[in-house]
Amino acid sequence: MKKFLAISITVIVVALFLFCYWRYYWVYGEGVKAGQLNYVMKKGFVFKTYEGRLIQAGFQANTSGAIQSYEFRFSVTNESVANKLMLNSGKDFEVHYKEYMGTLPWRGTSVFIVDSILSMKESKSGNVLPLNP
Repeated sequence: MKKFLAISITVIVVALFLFCYWRYYWVYGEGVKAGQLNYVMKKGFVFKTYEGRLIQAGFQANTSGAIQSYEFRFSVTNESVANKLMLNSGKDFEVHYKEYMGTLPWRGTSVFIVDSILSMKESKSGNVLPLNP
């Protein structure tokens, strides 16, 4: 009976570990989004995280007669990327992100985590500004 209990507990612990890894650490998808940066801010009570919103060009109507803008809400874990975004609010950005299945309090409130900036340009002039890697 003790052997059965030990094997059962081991299987449950391994299954729980695999579930948590799949849910919170496995990258479900990744991609690139482009749009005008609305804001990035640091917020939180216990875990201070960087949260932002990118407004994409165009409108989409989910139902007839309704208009909804494209918004990309994201979190940033890298402080240098967050600072670069905060200093350039209102400019057009192209950012790379990773999508997870679930959120963690120390990673942010969004399943979309921006990890790098691919390009940045002024919204009106269209001149591309170089980024230092």
